[in-house]
Amino acid sequence: MSQPLESLMHANLFEVFGERDPDRRRAAVERTYAPDVVFLDPDEVVTGHDALHAKAQRLLDEAPGFVFSPAGPVYENHGMGYLAWHFGPEGQEPVVSGMDVCFVEGDVIAKVYTLLTSTPPAPGEPPAPEAPTT
Repeated sequence: MSQPLESLMHANLFEVFGERDPDRRRAAVERTYAPDVVFLDPDEVVTGHDALHAKAQRLLDEAPGFVFSPAGPVYENHGMGYLAWHFGPEGQEPVVSGMDVCFVEGDVIAKVYTLLTSTPPAPGEPPAPEAPTT
């Protein structure tokens, strides 16, 4: 039985990149992604289960106490899914926002693109101005 794309998108966000237990994350990686999955973000491109698992671990190690939350519903279009998200300390304003675009082949995610839509200012840099409202 195939996994619905929405379930795969939520597994990507919560069970992999939001999971701090390495054994549970490893199991989620194996059931969610193709063995040769390609993950692309602004920092790097990684390929395969081991590299994806290590990427998630590094992200979580660098952000103790941070959690992911969805910033809207999953959108689908013929094997492509989109999910916007926030990442920050639990119960507080997000520090980073972004989106994942995943491409599914068969019953698993084959490719993940992560785009950042807002990031914290670099040290010594003023916060970005808010977008004007009409």
